[in-house]
Amino acid sequence: MDAEVYINEVRPKTLECGDRMLGSDWTYQQDDARPHTHRLTQEWCAENFPDFIFKERWPPNSPDLCPLDYSLWNELGQCMNWNRITTKATLIEEIKCSVAKVDKKQF
Repeated sequence: MDAEVYINEVRPKTLECGDRMLGSDWTYQQDDARPHTHRLTQEWCAENFPDFIFKERWPPNSPDLCPLDYSLWNELGQCMNWNRITTKATLIEEIKCSVAKVDKKQF
């Protein structure tokens, strides 16, 4: 798949699903696949998604993240009751509750 097919066939569906599931205030981030890093793809995403993380800022390029960040957030996400989250405040509260549920022996 090249960038043109990716932009024309995949990105619009991603935008539609993101808006339907998350509303109008969300951030999109891709991985390092060649169609994702193409200049035209980056431009399309910046112009169309509510918020977009450019490839230069993706976690593998971030000096602020380490593998623990990925595994810890994944574990927190699995412990969360996603049905309770309806606002930013309930999200914060659910994250706090989930911290107590995480098996600390894994880390």
